[in-house]
Amino acid sequence: MQDSPEKVKIVTLGCAKNEVDSEEIAGVLSEAGYTVDGSAKKTSVTVINTCGFLEASKLESIQAIKDAVREKRAGRTGKVIVAGCLAQRLGPELAKLAPGADLYVGVGQMGRFAEIVKEVQAEREQRIDVSPPHHRWAEVPTRARTGRPWSAYLKISEGCDHRCTFCTIPSFRGGHQSKPIERVVEEARHLARTGAKELNLIAQDVTQYGYDIYREFTLPKLLRELNGIDGVEWIRLLYFYPNRLTDEVIETMSTCEKVLPYIDIPLQHAHPETLRRMKRPWDGERYLNLFNKVRAAMPNCAIRTTFIVGFPGETQEEFDYLLDFVREARLDRVGAFVFSKEPGTPAYDLDGQLAPRVKRERYDKLMRTQQKISHEVNQGWMGQDLDVLIDDTRDGWLIGRSHRDAPEIDGMVFVQGEAELGQIVRCRVTDAEEYDLFGELTRMPVAPGRRLKPLRMASPARPL
Repeated sequence: MQDSPEKVKIVTLGCAKNEVDSEEIAGVLSEAGYTVDGSAKKTSVTVINTCGFLEASKLESIQAIKDAVREKRAGRTGKVIVAGCLAQRLGPELAKLAPGADLYVGVGQMGRFAEIVKEVQAEREQRIDVSPPHHRWAEVPTRARTGRPWSAYLKISEGCDHRCTFCTIPSFRGGHQSKPIERVVEEARHLARTGAKELNLIAQDVTQYGYDIYREFTLPKLLRELNGIDGVEWIRLLYFYPNRLTDEVIETMSTCEKVLPYIDIPLQHAHPETLRRMKRPWDGERYLNLFNKVRAAMPNCAIRTTFIVGFPGETQEEFDYLLDFVREARLDRVGAFVFSKEPGTPAYDLDGQLAPRVKRERYDKLMRTQQKISHEVNQGWMGQDLDVLIDDTRDGWLIGRSHRDAPEIDGMVFVQGEAELGQIVRCRVTDAEEYDLFGELTRMPVAPGRRLKPLRMASPARPL
């Protein structure tokens, strides 16, 4: 341990997987004697954990690197380390687009970050280390939790073996690598001991879990193991791949009482020809049949998906088919992306690229269509009881999430009554909007005349 701990700042960009990576990096550095302090005005090292998924995230990451390099030149930080997805994706090109950092290092290096920082501090020359991804899982107890203690992300695998024509992720996250089941269970127990009631299992494809290690799809076995852990009350899964959401997975979810009836299953489109160009499985009709199976096994299951509009070659007929599918599927939540040309992906050079105006018009029409459906689905909860995990309070309201609401991406439930943060309470739904529900604790009804209308907590542009 160092006599006077050096301070390190970690800037995290992108998705929940990056949040977990940064927590592991922070834990490893803390174990090595560094002080991780995101608010420090002067640091020995600044780590930028970049995102490289879309062009917008690339630009955000480049700006964060430039900001850190300016801090370095002003003497407010010593070394700048650029880590993660964009470093892996662009390699030496990133050092030209955002020069001045001391190290550009790729993904999967969390477990050896103390060694990385020590090496950078001893070096004078800039270095680029973006060898093919090989994920080194950090030791379980070293992870430094951030955010709400009662809710935690738990990464069960890395990378992806699918080759969707629009997606950059396999190029920088590598192929699918599962975390051994005993290690996942150990990490879940550790998270429960540190206060986590809700575990959000994350992977690029949770349904592929275990195949690379055990030569069989092992998600049902993992869920049964996690279901028996004391202290864990909710288990949520992000994200499913359509043709691997099998009868066994559905049955396991429906019979494990801690596994929430929540399906986040990015479909990307519904028309068979669009899906063929995307190299995605199935079609809208088979997706509807799958949803019928899910709803038969879990009647209150919330189903969320994302779509890409304006994919190359998308005709008006294909888009209208997607709209008809959305109307028939009646999903709880839908998010959408306007197709973004990403260098290095097959879709970048596909014929039939659509004009930005057409893509934007289709996006707006899709979201307006889903907004009405989401409102109707939410209204269907009026008068029903829901368990709600309380995340926050504001203006006399409890603000929480039900089984239908994943952290940061879905709606919220505003509850009248009194409860502790992190407590799971029972409430009756009294009102519904397109995004959010409103209710009151069933054990402590609100007196007439006290019902207030809170300010909305998010932008109207938030995906449904």
